Amino acid sequence: MRKIIYAQMVSLDGYIEGPNGSLSWSAPGVELHKHFNDLYLSGEIDTSIYGRRLYDNMASYWPSVKEDGSASDVEKEFAGIWKQVPKLVYSKTLKTTSWNSKLVRELIPEEIQQLKEQEGNKIEIGGGNLAEAFIRLGLVDEFWMYVHPVVLGGGKPYFPAGLEMPLFFIDTLEFPCKVLRLRYKFLKK
Repeated sequence: MRKIIYAQMVSLDGYIEGPNGSLSWSAPGVELHKHFNDLYLSGEIDTSIYGRRLYDNMASYWPSVKEDGSASDVEKEFAGIWKQVPKLVYSKTLKTTSWNSKLVRELIPEEIQQLKEQEGNKIEIGGGNLAEAFIRLGLVDEFWMYVHPVVLGGGKPYFPAGLEMPLFFIDTLEFPCKVLRLRYKFLKK
């Protein structure tokens, strides 16, 4: 069975966005970009699920990055990967999507279960609000926290407030840029 993973940059104090929605602290740099490229190129992750806001951000940047002379080789590689990877985009307001994306209007847990039972590998979920809904419904199997050595003092938390979840530690991976990936699985009852 396929697993849904929530892989997200996170501050040391547990936030995925700063107090004003800032993400500048979480720029992945070459090492992390290469890591994510490799996850997709190896097929370990073969599907992405986005909320509208994250999809809008990604779609406004990645399709044209190869024409941007300031992009690194690893960013150009990711741009090609991003356009090809199958994506589900959850939105009630978007009219259309592009770049191998399917628009989904409503989160129906049974449909996600059917997706997990299809052939394939891991499914990455991105976007804090959508991830929160998936977490509250018990649909996320693994949590990959890419912990940056920064304290934000507030913002949007990685885990939803008021939710108690039993997790099992899987492993860590340290990057030369001093980011540490912590990997946990959800212990479903």
